[in-house]
Amino acid sequence: MTEAVLYDYWRSSASYRLRIALNLAGVAYRTEQVDLRAGEQVADAHMARNPQGFVPVLELDGLRLTQSMAIIEYLDETRGCGFLPDDAPGRTRVRALAYVIAMDIHPICNLSVAKHVVDLTGGDKAVMGDWMRHFIRRGLVAFEALLDDPGTGAFCHGDRPGLADICLMPQLYNAERWGVELADLVRIGAIAERCRGEQGFAAAIPAPPPD
Repeated sequence: MTEAVLYDYWRSSASYRLRIALNLAGVAYRTEQVDLRAGEQVADAHMARNPQGFVPVLELDGLRLTQSMAIIEYLDETRGCGFLPDDAPGRTRVRALAYVIAMDIHPICNLSVAKHVVDLTGGDKAVMGDWMRHFIRRGLVAFEALLDDPGTGAFCHGDRPGLADICLMPQLYNAERWGVELADLVRIGAIAERCRGEQGFAAAIPAPPPD
């Protein structure tokens, strides 16, 4: 079987969520770093892989796959990972939780967006931190409220990690990086602690590649 290849950037939250999913799915893969700081995502080689110029890109099963959320659902459908519940209401709830992060927080807190905001406001880099803290905190407060639900168990939905947990942990990494206040988000904190104890999550934690 051809080895899976993940075109990754170690600090990308979309790549981070896909690393978690691959680990939980038991899919072995080799990582190729695409250095976003050096602009490698818009170089010809990577644009040929993904015309959006984004990471991650996954080569698996003879396919070249883009968009982390779509790839995670592909893994779930082809590997039987259980990232989504069996029942339609449960699947809808888990997707809604995941989308709070992947479709509401993440796009406006993408580094390229925040950098553009800084440019538009005259280059004041302090604006970037304010922007990140405001939108990440607002989204996580809503996520915390949505966890006040009978469907919440040891993890975001039930007692095994799924799609919502896979999205949550990279966002918490970014929140901590930007100094977002999290202490009052007690449900999130308890779930995060359980996720940290899962090997699939622990093995995906961002770490800079060796020089």
